[in-house]
Amino acid sequence: MKQILIVNANYYDNISKNLVSSSKKILVNNKMKVNIFNVPGVFEIPIAIKKNIKKFDAFIALGCVIKGKTPHFDFICKSTFDSILNLSISHNKPIGNGIITAFNIKQAKERCGLARSNKPNKGLEAAKAVMSILNNGPKKI
Repeated sequence: MKQILIVNANYYDNISKNLVSSSKKILVNNKMKVNIFNVPGVFEIPIAIKKNIKKFDAFIALGCVIKGKTPHFDFICKSTFDSILNLSISHNKPIGNGIITAFNIKQAKERCGLARSNKPNKGLEAAKAVMSILNNGPKKI
């Protein structure tokens, strides 16, 4: 049984709860063992993954960043996303990125399933991506 760690930035608690719920549900339904580690914000996600990199088969990064009036959003998003990608590549471990980056709370709610929308739930997408990597190896042709 594959072991997955969901690292959840719960700064926007109602949004992250929906991301975690949809992620966890599909993973459990697909016979994955799921653990959840909460951190205060998305900037803390990479270090939480790094500290646990040898203990799990894959990771899912969940959270939300909403753009304000300063460039803080851009710095946080770029450094977090780059760090997650580098961890995945350097440790050869799948890390699904379900971090919502939105211009406003309405967009964030649409992307986590709290508001009616045709937008997919980012937690569900991240879980599906991780399962795809774990379940599909190279194919002989």
